[in-house]
Amino acid sequence: MKMNAASIKNQKAEWEALGVKLPAFDHEAMTANTKAHPMWVHFGAGNIFRGFIAALQQRLLNEGLSDRGIIAADTFDYDIIDKIYTPFDNLTMNVTLNPDGTTSREIIGSVAEGLRANSAEPEMMARFKEIFTDPGLQMISFTITEKGYALYRPDGSLMPVVQADMDEGPAKARHAMSMVAALLFERFKAGAYPLAVVSMDNCSHNGEKLQSSVMTVAKAWADKGFVGQDFIDYLEDESKIAFPWSMIDKITPRPHKIVEEALVKDGIEDMTPIVTSKNTFIAAFVNAERPQYLVVEDKFPNGRPPLEKAGVYLTDRDTVNKTERMKVTTCLNPLHTAMSVYGCMLGYTLICDEMKDEDIVALVKRLGYQEGLPVVVDPKILDPRAFIDEVVGQRLPNPFMPDAPQRIATDTSQKVGIRFGETIKSYIAEGRDLDSLVSIPLALAGWLRYLLAVDDNGSAMEVSADPLKDDLQAKLAGIEVGKPETYHGQLKEILANASIFGVDLTSTVLADKIEKFFVAELAGPGAVRKTLHEALA
Repeated sequence: MKMNAASIKNQKAEWEALGVKLPAFDHEAMTANTKAHPMWVHFGAGNIFRGFIAALQQRLLNEGLSDRGIIAADTFDYDIIDKIYTPFDNLTMNVTLNPDGTTSREIIGSVAEGLRANSAEPEMMARFKEIFTDPGLQMISFTITEKGYALYRPDGSLMPVVQADMDEGPAKARHAMSMVAALLFERFKAGAYPLAVVSMDNCSHNGEKLQSSVMTVAKAWADKGFVGQDFIDYLEDESKIAFPWSMIDKITPRPHKIVEEALVKDGIEDMTPIVTSKNTFIAAFVNAERPQYLVVEDKFPNGRPPLEKAGVYLTDRDTVNKTERMKVTTCLNPLHTAMSVYGCMLGYTLICDEMKDEDIVALVKRLGYQEGLPVVVDPKILDPRAFIDEVVGQRLPNPFMPDAPQRIATDTSQKVGIRFGETIKSYIAEGRDLDSLVSIPLALAGWLRYLLAVDDNGSAMEVSADPLKDDLQAKLAGIEVGKPETYHGQLKEILANASIFGVDLTSTVLADKIEKFFVAELAGPGAVRKTLHEALA
């Protein structure tokens, strides 16, 4: 069986016999209608788009709530279009990884067209211009990762490609943000038509980041005379161009070998993953967890699909922000970070395996339910307790989620201020007893113990990448695992650093608790396990 437009039309019985759900709409008619009257363009043609966002529009098409699909574009890895979209007529095999170890299959057919957003290809650029000057285009959306919006290098200077784009003007735009600005300029010239420009990337204040980058490029062009002030006014008029914020949450890991083997066993062809020239590991199928959340600020000046009927939460900006804070500071991210550093020290390589460890489960449950929920930011549209229930009961234990604690432990110094510091600040602001906290000081002590690069067996262990790794390890110099007496207060300077933790911990009772847990974990082999177990007993 080959996955293509002809087979989903002419071999329906064969697909259904393999347990594959097919599009319930006329795929050929949808494709023609979308190309003629584009409604939605999405930049970033990878797994989260195919396995989540495209599936949302498929649901609307299946239920007769829309007659058009999405045009997918990639700004970075053109092999995805050429090798994953085009050969399969833009279809995707979407495999849901259920928490009970079963899978569900559906062919997603809501993508009408796959384009390379490459300014060096005149034909592609002509097609984009045609799409963007259509008055009926309602929205463009993005899953290009947070770095896709970045215009500056770490030293604060503009990236050379962005500088060149600013110097050479809209006609030669190459960077993703420059290209978006250039296409919006085409829309402005064609009639100043309205449009929603929607980031769906997993980062806080994503709409603000997208807006800032587009405006920075556009204003540079205005300064150099490539565009007029009237174009800047158009971009700044929310009745014309809106940049809604959103919160997205769904894990779409790299293609799983077990899923690939099952598809091949059933005679479904060409399911072997490829590695693109940009080192993307991708396949014609997407495997993804079942739980998913998309919360979007309802600001669409040219209308929108009825996404709320596909499970999307349409709301105001404040609620989007609260939902993000709920997830990042209480209900998911702190649990991930706490279990990752302990998982590394206890020899785990999979998050799902950690959820069979009673001590780690006790750590994350206390962290979420007992310490986080009392001060959680409640967005009202989602129940924080139910969210944690799903995280602990379904998402983290899912055996199909091949996520490693070593990956989660990356850049922890950049995360602890948000994931733990916000809760600490809330306790202080509300006059709550900081001494009642156990999992949070355990998590912070565990992270600092982890930085010693020695596991709980006393063996050398690799510490994941972190921009402060060298500096922090230098401050911990002289501390030896197995020799608690080598600790002489080396943590105090670190704990006093409010830029890391969001608060000077030495001004609270937590510093002493963190030090005591840390020293206990130095006692020798098995001390990390013993400390964790006894603290949570």
